[in-house]
Amino acid sequence: MKGIVLLLAAALPVFEAAAQTQDTTRQDTTYRFTDITRLPATSVKDQNRAGTCWSWSTTSFLESEMMRLGKDSTNLSAMYFVKHAYFDKGIKYVRMHGTMNFGVGGASGDVIYVLRNYGAVPKEAYEGLNYGEDNHVFGELDAVLKAYVEAVTENKNKRLSTAWKRGYENVIEAYLGEEPDTFTYAGKEYTPKTFADEVVGLNPDDYVNLTSFTHHPFYTAFALENPDNWTWGTSYNLPIDELMAVMDNAIATGYTFVWGSDVSERGFATKTTGVAVVPAEDIQETSGAEIDKWEKAGKPELARDAFLKAPAPEKEITQETRQAEFDNYLTTDDHGMHIIGKAKDQNGTEYFIVKNSWNKYNKFGGYFYASRAFVKLKTMDILVHKDAIPDSIKAKLNLK
Repeated sequence: MKGIVLLLAAALPVFEAAAQTQDTTRQDTTYRFTDITRLPATSVKDQNRAGTCWSWSTTSFLESEMMRLGKDSTNLSAMYFVKHAYFDKGIKYVRMHGTMNFGVGGASGDVIYVLRNYGAVPKEAYEGLNYGEDNHVFGELDAVLKAYVEAVTENKNKRLSTAWKRGYENVIEAYLGEEPDTFTYAGKEYTPKTFADEVVGLNPDDYVNLTSFTHHPFYTAFALENPDNWTWGTSYNLPIDELMAVMDNAIATGYTFVWGSDVSERGFATKTTGVAVVPAEDIQETSGAEIDKWEKAGKPELARDAFLKAPAPEKEITQETRQAEFDNYLTTDDHGMHIIGKAKDQNGTEYFIVKNSWNKYNKFGGYFYASRAFVKLKTMDILVHKDAIPDSIKAKLNLK
C-alpha cells in the first residue's frame, strides 16, 4: 500500500440542501411538497448494482453530522467502510463455522464499527473501483467472496491454513483496490485513523440505534434479529410513539438520522410518485433486485391506486400492527436511507424527507417523501446522535 495525494480543497464539496424552512413546492407532480425543515446534506450518490445501502446511507449521515458541527462539507468514502466490513464479516463467518448470514447487506452500525476500529478516508482517496467498471457492480465480487469463505469453512485440510486470511483480503483488494496508508487532504497528510480523529471528528460512542418491537422489553437494548446484523450490534427498544418522538425531536433540533426500513411495499412508489405511503387498502409485496426489486408501482394494475394520483387516506398504525408485520416477515431490513428533514403536502400532512442512494432517479433528484404512517409501520431501526433523544426518553434508557 502507498500514500496518494488529493487535489482537494476542503471547502469545495457542495451540499445539496442547507437552508431550513425553504419553500420547495413542486408543481410538476400530483403531490406538492413544501419543506418545513431541511438539514444540510451532501450530494446524492449512486450505489448502483451493489447492496451497500447501509454504507452509503450511514456515510451520508456522518457527512451531515460533520456539517452540523460546523465542519466543511466532505464526501467520505463509503467503499472504505465496505472493504473493512466485508473483511471482518468473513473472519466472523469462519469463526462461526459458516452458521451466520454472509450476504451483501449490512447495518448502519457496521460503519460506526469501522470508524471506531479503522478510521475513515475521503471519497477521493478510495473509490473502491478496481475491476473494470465505471460504477459499483458487486454481483461477481459477492459470489466470489461467499464461495471463498464457504470453501474455508468446509475445512478439507482438517485445520485452517495460515494463508486463508491473506488470500481473502487479496480477493477483496483485487476488486476494490488497496486502501492508502497515507493520503493528503487539504494540504496535510493523514492516515485513516488521524483523518477520522482530526477531520471527521465524530465520537462513535455518541451514536445509538433505536427500534420498537414488543418481543423484547421496552427501555432495554437487544441485538435486532436482522440477518445482516453480523456485528450483533444492539438497539434500544422504545414504544413506537416514543421512537417517533425521537425522530421528530431530532429534526426539530438539527439532527439527521439513518433510517433502516422495509421498502418492498406497494406504497413505496418513490420512482413514479416520489412518496412512500401506507394506502388504506391492503398492501402487497413485490420482488426483484435493487431499485427494480423495490419499484413495481408502474404496473398497469397499480395505476388505479388512489395514492399514485394524489394524497389519499392511509392506515392507522399501532404497536400491534408493527409487531405483526415483523413477526410475519412482512417488515424486513431491505434498505438503509438518510432522513434529513420534514415537509408537508398540499393538505398540510407531514412527511419525512429521505435522501436515497440510487442516484437522481426520480423527479425529486434522488430524494423522496415518506409519510408518518409509512415510517411508523416500516421502520426497522434508526441510528442517531444520543443528544437528539429527548431528555425524558434518554433517562428511561439510562443514557448520558
